[in-house]
Amino acid sequence: MYLLDSNIFLELLLDQDGADEVEMLLRSVPRERLHLSEFSFYSVGIVLFRHKLFNVFVHFANDILVTGGIRLLRIAAEDASELSKVAQRFNLDFDDSYQYLVADRYRLTIVSFDSDFDRTERGRKTPKDLME
Repeated sequence: MYLLDSNIFLELLLDQDGADEVEMLLRSVPRERLHLSEFSFYSVGIVLFRHKLFNVFVHFANDILVTGGIRLLRIAAEDASELSKVAQRFNLDFDDSYQYLVADRYRLTIVSFDSDFDRTERGRKTPKDLME
């Protein structure tokens, strides 16, 4: 079971260097094994809107969540102190702390291009790691 970081989707949606790897991942891993944090969903939206890619965001939401079967996960406001502890323990910023805590709560493997997760107990996998 995997938690896909924001950068995984942005790599594909913005046609960046790792887009082919992400596409292979999304085609080969059953959707019920893939998860997205609510924070990542909104982060993708922020970036796409900044690039004026409004229709891309609508398609992303529909293809990934509405009909795509990827589950959206969140943590509660009551978890603020836990977020703070994670940030301090692993020297992570807010978004990475959020991802880490979601992955920890739901016992998921983080899939990301962000090497900051390498400092944590959970670590991370890249799409290429999962394809090997």
